[in-house]
Amino acid sequence: MKSQTRGGDCARVRLLRAALGFLSLEPREPELQLLHSCFDTWRRIGDVVAGMARQEYDLELRATTVRVGAIFFQSGFEHSLTSHSSTCSASSPWAAVQGAARDALAKLARGGEPAPQDSTLTDESPS
Repeated sequence: MKSQTRGGDCARVRLLRAALGFLSLEPREPELQLLHSCFDTWRRIGDVVAGMARQEYDLELRATTVRVGAIFFQSGFEHSLTSHSSTCSASSPWAAVQGAARDALAKLARGGEPAPQDSTLTDESPS
């Protein structure tokens, strides 16, 4: 039986973490340049966001004239900062999203426990 994480299998999470880890390296080698040319696009931001959605995270992007901020929030908490939220500020939207996703997955791996679920999503009132 496969080990399951929130919303997806471990293989997908490991693959996403590996890609984000390599993307954090300076693209000095041709292989890293190729990886960055592929992932440093709006299309690939969507892929990272979809991967994080499988882990039950929502994304918020904020832009100023100089920096872009990305925040991954636990789904269902109406963008409330919790211990499972992660942020990253960078000069490009893809770098901000990649950094925030990398941080959120690292927190999830270190904690070994899923983020608490939003209890307001269930109705436990008497009938």
